[in-house]
Amino acid sequence: MKRIFDLVLALIAMSILLLPAITIAVLVKLTSKGPILYWSDRVGRNNEIFKMPKFRSMNVDTPAVATHLLTDPKAVLTPIGNFLRKSSLDELPQLWSIFKGDMSFVGPRPALYNQDDLIVLRTKHRVDKLVPGLTGWAQVNGRDELPVPKKVALDVEYLEKHSLLLDIKIIWLTFIKVLKKDGVLH
Repeated sequence: MKRIFDLVLALIAMSILLLPAITIAVLVKLTSKGPILYWSDRVGRNNEIFKMPKFRSMNVDTPAVATHLLTDPKAVLTPIGNFLRKSSLDELPQLWSIFKGDMSFVGPRPALYNQDDLIVLRTKHRVDKLVPGLTGWAQVNGRDELPVPKKVALDVEYLEKHSLLLDIKIIWLTFIKVLKKDGVLH
């Protein structure tokens, strides 16, 4: 049921967001050097690595680490990078990952391949058995502001309680948080 929900919602979202996505792609290309999309190595279900696309919001030579580990995150943003990240529009290409089945709309956010502390804790608590999501229970309860143990505790809570109704609630809460730009560090 969850996969059907993801496919239907991804097709609807792709059709509605096609024009804005094209506009963003053009703006990324016009305002900075490099590719339009950034393909990030992420940890998926069962700790398998997959390539997750985002509109590029940072300079090409930026290290592949979690944003909070950068010395000065704002210094590596492209001219429209801050807007893309605060509005979460950099995440639109992930609809492709949902369509492919690498991601779901709701699940734990996919860790970077080098976020060992997060990967180890999620594996210990069996969170790695879930398909990662565009949004998740941790995102609506703190997003970028959460320390790793709290994030994993919320991921475990989702693992134990996930349902279609909870997914719909999380999608709605995500929509509200994105509108308010709540919980975004950079």
